Amino acid sequence: MNIWLVMLAGGLITFGIRFSLIYLLAEGRFEMPETMRRALHYVPPAVLSAIIVPELLLHEGSLNLAFTNTRLIAGAAAIAAAWISRNTLVTILVGMAALLLLQWL
Repeated sequence: MNIWLVMLAGGLITFGIRFSLIYLLAEGRFEMPETMRRALHYVPPAVLSAIIVPELLLHEGSLNLAFTNTRLIAGAAAIAAAWISRNTLVTILVGMAALLLLQWL
């Protein structure tokens, strides 16, 4: 029972913190400085890079830049597809297809 109470309390606290910021910004009671707004623009790419780059470059804890690294090659194909198409769905599909094809070969 204690675990459920901790989970519920943690969820409510997290929700409260996020909702309060959204509420304050939406109601106009708090205005975000332009510098902070520009800085927050770079958060999604930074987070995605922090998640994706280790998956592409590391294999069993060590750097793997060899041509046998199928994830790196599929990632390069996805980057090329993103550059050419500028479409997120095409990028994901090309990356997944390239990875499946490379692993199958």
